[in-house]
Amino acid sequence: MFTHEELQTCTRCSLHKTRTHALIGEGNIHADIMLIAQAPGELEDKENRMFIGPSGKILHSLLKEADIPENELYMTNLIKCTLPKNRSPKQGEINACSYYLDQEIKAIHPSILVPLGYYATKDLFEKYGLQQFAKKEFSEHIAKLFVVDEVTLFPLSHPAFLLYHPQFYENSVKNFITLHRLMKAI
Repeated sequence: MFTHEELQTCTRCSLHKTRTHALIGEGNIHADIMLIAQAPGELEDKENRMFIGPSGKILHSLLKEADIPENELYMTNLIKCTLPKNRSPKQGEINACSYYLDQEIKAIHPSILVPLGYYATKDLFEKYGLQQFAKKEFSEHIAKLFVVDEVTLFPLSHPAFLLYHPQFYENSVKNFITLHRLMKAI
C-alpha cells in the first residue's frame, strides 16, 4: 500500500493546491467492513483525521446506536483531499484518487465495502461492473446488498445528508443495524 508520505506529496490533480493534508484512511487494517466517504471536510483537512467534523459526530452516533464497534472498521475517502467549498467531486479528481482507494481496498481486503453517499457508491459500482445509475436514483440503492466476486457492496447515505434531513435519522439507524447484522454474519 502507499505510504503516508507518498499521499502527502501527491499532485495527481489540482486539489493538492488547496489542501492542508491528504487524508489516509484510519482504523482496523484487518477490518471486514470498510466505510468509504466522499472526501474530508474542512476540519478533517485541518486536523488530518477522519470524521471529526459535523458529519463525523452523526456517523459516530449512528455506529453507537447500531452497536457497531468502531475498532472493527476501516474508514477512508473516495477523494483524499478536501473539496473547495464542499463542492461535488469532479470525475478527474475521482480518477486521480482511484489509485489510492484501490490500494486501500487491496491491502485491507474487506468483505463488505460500505460506500457512503452517491459519489462513492457510483465509483464502486463502476469499479465492480455494476449497473450505473443517475443521482436521483441513488436512494433506490441504499441499504441493499450487491455481491460481486468476493466483495459485497452495501451503500448507505452519507452522514452529512442527516445534517440537512434529520427526519431520516431513525431510518439511517435501522440501516446501520442491518450493517451490524451483516458484520455478525461474516
